[in-house]
This record gives sequence, C-alpha cells and structure tokens, in this order.
Amino acid sequence: MITLNDNGNWGRLGNQIFRSIPISILVKKHNLKVKYPAKYLQTIEKLGIILHYGDKDTQITKKLNDDNYMSFLNMNNIDHSFELDYCFFQTKDISDLIYNYIKTTCKESIIQYNKFKERYNNNNDIFIHIRLGDTIQWRIETDYYINTIKLLNYDNIYIASDTLNDKEIMKIKNMFKNVHLINYNEIDTIHFGSTCKNIILSNGTFSAIIGYMAFYSNVYYYNNNSKWSKLNIFIDKGFIPRV
Repeated sequence: MITLNDNGNWGRLGNQIFRSIPISILVKKHNLKVKYPAKYLQTIEKLGIILHYGDKDTQITKKLNDDNYMSFLNMNNIDHSFELDYCFFQTKDISDLIYNYIKTTCKESIIQYNKFKERYNNNNDIFIHIRLGDTIQWRIETDYYINTIKLLNYDNIYIASDTLNDKEIMKIKNMFKNVHLINYNEIDTIHFGSTCKNIILSNGTFSAIIGYMAFYSNVYYYNNNSKWSKLNIFIDKGFIPRV
C-alpha cells in the first residue's frame, strides 16, 4: 500500500499532482495498492489526469523519496509496499516523467474534460499566471511579464493569480490593452489557461502544470532560480526561457 496524505505540509494542488502522477506510474508498473489524497483526488481526476490502481499489498514497507524513486521504478519486481518519506518529486528526472505522462497518457482525457477545449489552437490570447499569496516575498519581478508580453501579438490578455488586487498586476493591466483579470476555480484556471496561444508562467508546480497541459501553446517560463520553487520542473519541457 502507498498512501498519499492530505496533510497540509505536503502542499496544495500543484504539489499533490506532482506527487500523485509518479506514484501512479509506479503503481501501474508494479501493480501496487494505493490510496491517493482524498482531499484532492476528485479535482485531479476532473482535470483529466489518469491515475492507476493496483492490488499488491504487503506488511513489508520501505521508504520512498526523491532520491530512490527512479531506482524503484526501474526494478523488474517489487515485493513490498512503500512509506513516503518527505518528498515532492520535483527532481529533473521525475518532472520529465510527469511532463511526458501528461503529454501522452493523459492528453486525450485532459482535452475531453476541458470545457474550454474549443479554444485549443483557436485563439490569439495570452494567459499569465502570477503566483503570489504566501510566496509574495519571493515574487518574480514584473519586468519579466511585461517584457515577454511586448514580444507577442495578441487579442486578449488573461491574468490569473491568488492575489489579483496586487499593485504590480494593476500595473500590467493599465499598461496593456484588453487585459482581463480572471478568478476561476483551480480546475477552470488550469483548463482555460492551457488553451491560450501564449502562456507566461510563474514559479511553482501549479504554474508548471498549466504549462504541461498546454498542448498547442507557446509557453514561457522565468529562467532563474527561486528560493522556494525548483527550476527543474520547467527545464527541457519545450518551454521558452525568459528572464
């Protein structure tokens, strides 16, 4: 049995997706019994993300973490269960697995679940995700968003954030034409954002997931290290680096 806890110390939706998909891949290969985080399971599945379930369960458990995940995944046979060590599966190798899983295994399902799917490859809009909230002290400088917008031709700009009344967001809104601030729920934010022709990401796993689910978009990311978000999750994903 592998149990993914709902404990707040494991993060919010983005982190839960980043933990659930590698577990699903491991579960499928080794037919392991699993319990996904109940608080987030319905949301993850409504995004169109496919999670696998298995039958094998034993009383013998071993620690599973960022450092040993790939070794266990590459084994031919596993005869034990896992206890998750404190891990977020945001290493380069594991984030590549997550990206490829979404782009292949989950692509058709994600498109089918997306109520904005008619927008795929059918708009000239910019979507910007700006992560602030409890990480506002490590915010990306506003010039990253402004200078990227200036590179692009567009019809509309849509900005999603957990702090829409932020003065720097207002600065962007007042600087450009046809800027719309959107306050969707998590599912609609990811689904809508991922359909826009050009996507400008922020830091963090929630932003990364928007980029991973963008099947027909140009995706830009901030190519600089952050004190709280790993750059690994954006590198070599077909995204365009910006500073």
